[in-house]
Amino acid sequence: MASQAEPYFASEADGSTIRPLALASWLFSVAVLVLIMIAVGGITRLTESGLSITEWKPVTGALPPLNEADWQAEFELYKTTGEYQNVSGPAGMTMADFKFIYFWEWFHRLLGRIIGLAFAIPLAWFWVKQAIPAGYKPRLVALLALGGLQGAFGWFMVRSGLSTEMTDVSHFWLSIHLLTAFLTFGGLIWTALDLRQLARGNARPSRLTGLTIGVGFIFFLQMLFGAWVAGLNAGLASNSWPLMQGQLLPNISWASGIWWTLTHDPFWLHFIHRWWAWVAAAALIVMAFRTKPLDRRASIALHAMLGIQILLGIATVVTGVELWIAVAHQGVGALLVGAYAWSAHVLGRAG
Repeated sequence: MASQAEPYFASEADGSTIRPLALASWLFSVAVLVLIMIAVGGITRLTESGLSITEWKPVTGALPPLNEADWQAEFELYKTTGEYQNVSGPAGMTMADFKFIYFWEWFHRLLGRIIGLAFAIPLAWFWVKQAIPAGYKPRLVALLALGGLQGAFGWFMVRSGLSTEMTDVSHFWLSIHLLTAFLTFGGLIWTALDLRQLARGNARPSRLTGLTIGVGFIFFLQMLFGAWVAGLNAGLASNSWPLMQGQLLPNISWASGIWWTLTHDPFWLHFIHRWWAWVAAAALIVMAFRTKPLDRRASIALHAMLGIQILLGIATVVTGVELWIAVAHQGVGALLVGAYAWSAHVLGRAG
């Protein structure tokens, strides 16, 4: 007999039991792990830890150095990077300093491995038990592949900064890595919400509407600008708000060409990120108001995350990119993606 707390659907053809609520709970749990990883990724970036591990070892790399000889070997590899030779080394980095940044990069990669197992093992179990509803297997496999891509993009990002000429990773690869994490987080929530609806007897998955696609594009640009600001340390271009260096529009040099300035100049990117935020905020508020008659909780969540994110963005600037405020800004950014996915899902069900 089926539990009232866990509705299921029995297939007459093979006797399998479909349990959409169990699948939804699993996906929400993985989403929490992804959220933690996004926050740890922010710490890794802000502490300049990303280049401390110069090799990609998917299996053996799960263990940190276990003795001083191993630590020294890792430190010597790091000394070959442009970051050490031009930034960390001249600043007088000690072994203790190196162990600190190594920990955050190692922990970030370890979380990636844990998330992979937390997704792949239950997926295999649900698959064998024939507990996955019709039409959801391709979507779950796509989420698994997206997680794999996330790991690959992370390595490409690290590799982009390993030459002696570079003192940091490519902000393009950083943006790809971060935005893929946001996409994975949103996809997990969306799929879990679809499964919850299925458990309630609504078999039709939600769809993106014209409004949510438009708002999503505006929101995507804001996240892209934010990732570039992070990758280029452009948050340090100004520590005042709303003016930058006492003026609305900062002094921006176009001498290197329009394309380079639009994609590399820290003053321009800081400026566009802080003001495009209001365009994104207006779009998200419209979306939240459209959601309110259908699901007040989703509307409140979107409003709340948006307000907190704006305040954290301002606080990040005026504190000179204080570590924990900046990390909170990135973490709440992920929660805002989740709130957007929830609101978009509600509107997609009604459309």
